[in-house]
Amino acid sequence: MNQIVALMGTVVVCAIGVAGSAFGATEPTPSHQPLVAAFHIHSAVSTGSLTLDELAERAERMGIDALILSENFVLRYEYGVPPLRGVFRRSVSLPSVVQHGIGRFLKEIEETQARHPRVLLVPGVEVGPHYYWTGSLLDRNLTMHNTQRNLLVFGLVREEDYQALPVTGNDGSSQFGLAAVANMLPALLLLPALWLWRHRSYRSVRVGVVVHRVERRHRIPATGLAVAAMLLSANAWPFATPVFSQYDADLGDRPYQAVIDVVSAHGGVAVWSMPEARDVSVHAFGPLGTVTVKTDPYTDILPRTTGYAGFGGVYQDTRTAAEPGGIWDRLLADYLAARRTAPPFAYGEIAFHTPGEAGIELNQVLNVLRVRERSVAGVVEAMRTGRVYAVAEPNRVLGWRLERFDVGIDDGERTATSGDVFTRNGAEDVAIRVDVSGSAAGQKPVTLVIVRSGQVVARTTGNLPLSQRFVDRALPAGHGAYYRVEVHGEGEILSNPIFVKPGSAGPS
Repeated sequence: MNQIVALMGTVVVCAIGVAGSAFGATEPTPSHQPLVAAFHIHSAVSTGSLTLDELAERAERMGIDALILSENFVLRYEYGVPPLRGVFRRSVSLPSVVQHGIGRFLKEIEETQARHPRVLLVPGVEVGPHYYWTGSLLDRNLTMHNTQRNLLVFGLVREEDYQALPVTGNDGSSQFGLAAVANMLPALLLLPALWLWRHRSYRSVRVGVVVHRVERRHRIPATGLAVAAMLLSANAWPFATPVFSQYDADLGDRPYQAVIDVVSAHGGVAVWSMPEARDVSVHAFGPLGTVTVKTDPYTDILPRTTGYAGFGGVYQDTRTAAEPGGIWDRLLADYLAARRTAPPFAYGEIAFHTPGEAGIELNQVLNVLRVRERSVAGVVEAMRTGRVYAVAEPNRVLGWRLERFDVGIDDGERTATSGDVFTRNGAEDVAIRVDVSGSAAGQKPVTLVIVRSGQVVARTTGNLPLSQRFVDRALPAGHGAYYRVEVHGEGEILSNPIFVKPGSAGPS
């Protein structure tokens, strides 16, 4: 059980922009500036090995402008044997923000930021909203599900915002209602127990011709009631009830949607982490058999939940969600058809814990953001609006960058980039312009793909630097669409979409 959290992989941040300073990008638009960020970072506060200072120093040496932290929020797991789950139970706790102290965590980020002003530190947590148990120890098939079905949360600024997260294991979100009152009722058994302990009754016993008055004490039933009261009270302690019980396997998506809703209500951003990663481990418990801890891939939850900003689209694991025509394109199509209120964006995730662990380094998966200002608020706004693209470089020597990605009319007078909406006039043909470069130019060919509404409409293969100009004459007048870009080779680039809507105005 103490190895429950074996975090794998890396999640992706994708939305398009102009390449950042670490990549030698071209000049950004006047209202935005490029910022290179690593997303999903753990420090020694939770399950990482480096301190916040060491992370900031490492990022500065690598030319990374910002670290979006994703410390484990709470890693406390518990199983109790029925019917007295609260008495006969085992708990396992691993380092987390809740264990460290939420206020202390936020204060340490503030102090580290003051010592390392060149690297922006964005507070954030990795949240596992709910896990649940099936099977039993007696049947030797006890299984804990969904410990790694996680959301990455950032943009929360107050301690109470974190305390409000309805997460299994977070006592700050426990409820004191009718169920809590019911949990306290067994304590009332102490009253009749005390009465019985002190009460005396008498009966007459005839022995021959003599009648004796015999005193009766009720210590045994009194002791039984007292023991029952203490056991039942201990079983219900603490009396406040969690929002979602780990013994309820029928909650579906409710715990996850609840976290997303709370994060949104407090001005934060929630991102689904590594939805196609699989995590399975088996732990031996002697004569009681084994306990299986498992999380299956969960892309199916993406269309069933709303209000989240996006998901990990680029990370070091098997991925299909961002393939043309895949689940991401279906979600974007739903937004275009007004079946979703906001589009989900894709991000690059590194899931960094320890240098070199599982072959992962801090700068192998990065996100290039276009921010209005170099601040936490600027990062949150860029991530929420999709002004970001993800770049993965396993060897960290390619220097790939998306110099340009825009959509507009053919003469270039009106254009839009990721995070913008381009409004076409009538039957105007839409022109897509893409430029990709890298420091290892010309060594091995790469493939550049332009995707329109889930279909590949242009594909170019060649050596870097590589440019693509494509005029889409097949988009009917009065129809909307979206365009996004993928680049594949020794590395990978994934952009976020630019939406094209019919109308009479320029880019919004």
